[in-house]
Amino acid sequence: MQIERTPLPGIGVRLTFTTAQGRRVGVVAYRGQDRRDVFHDDLSDPDNTCGLRLTRSEAAALAHLLGLLDVVDVPASGGQRR
Repeated sequence: MQIERTPLPGIGVRLTFTTAQGRRVGVVAYRGQDRRDVFHDDLSDPDNTCGLRLTRSEAAALAHLLGLLDVVDVPASGGQRR
């Protein structure tokens, strides 16, 4: 599966993929904020999306529900992985 990463200058990054059913699903991660927007396309209008705003902890809880049991933060500046 291919995930598209689109920088959003001054905002953060948008990550999207297309499902097997042809639906576009994605997340906007806001730089420096405790916020993630989850969205999917609107079948009745391809230029429109439907979304849900989540805090970082809510996004981690959703990841857990989807089967991603280990969510690990990696510092962006010189952090070491264990």
